[in-house]
Amino acid sequence: MGVTNLLAREQDVKGKVIVITGAARGFGAGLAKRFAARGAKVALVGLEPDVMKKVAAECGPDAAVFEADVTDWAALETATKGIVERFGGIDIVVANAGIAAAGFVRSIDPKAFERTIEVDLLGVWRTVRVTLPHVIDRKGYILVVSSLAAITHAPAMAAYAAAKAGVEAFTNSLRAEMRHLGVRVGVAHPSWIATDLVNGADEHPVFGPLRASMPGPMGKTYPVEFALDALEKGILRRDRSIHVPGWVGALKVIRTFLPPIIEIGAKLRGNIVAKADKAALEDIAKRGAEVSSRAVGAGGQADADRR
Repeated sequence: MGVTNLLAREQDVKGKVIVITGAARGFGAGLAKRFAARGAKVALVGLEPDVMKKVAAECGPDAAVFEADVTDWAALETATKGIVERFGGIDIVVANAGIAAAGFVRSIDPKAFERTIEVDLLGVWRTVRVTLPHVIDRKGYILVVSSLAAITHAPAMAAYAAAKAGVEAFTNSLRAEMRHLGVRVGVAHPSWIATDLVNGADEHPVFGPLRASMPGPMGKTYPVEFALDALEKGILRRDRSIHVPGWVGALKVIRTFLPPIIEIGAKLRGNIVAKADKAALEDIAKRGAEVSSRAVGAGGQADADRR
């Protein structure tokens, strides 16, 4: 009965217009292909037009590329205007674009810290604000991609955790504001997924070993397809929360107790934070703060190249 009810809640996206930011790779590209296969019209928004054009080619004729930095009001407005002119409106927005810069607060390059906030939090706000009138017109759905980091605030992730926690709070407020207008709003909390962002973080000489020390499921990396399955189903059902995997939702219930647990756990495992802090200073002395704190993964590199 439960499965039947869930399936009954799924909505047909054939002919619907779905806007996806950060669509060059990872979740964005994967969702674009999946929804195109379901007959949706997909608008790919991001910084890597050549990569997105390849994704669009795999999606078919009802896919279009719109180059835009989610922190750029003018670029987003131009992209949104182009999407509406091409497809006639917007039904669903997936605010997925994001970057991550690893580093301790006392030593991370300030520009890298603030850029993470700008892309991951203000980029979501700007994406939603610009597209919202069109979503309201069609009583559509908005999904904001947050993170496990919004719930568990790990060391060396202050910028990312702050941005993703802010995104969750933003989404919760937006949901209450949109309810009477018939717009559904959801937030996704993926754990570590084998995207370019996470793989790039694992290659960092300081953050990689620090993440590898995380115990149990907290340190496990899940396949991209596993996450796409959950995200696709959640979007089809217009879910208010999507947890990848499901145990992430349980952490919300006990999130008050997580900060001291993380602190105590780090100390019991050989004071790994102190060691990583020292290693970060050494890495900065060797490579420079700008290089050491650079946003990880291909998406982070694209953002750096753009600027």
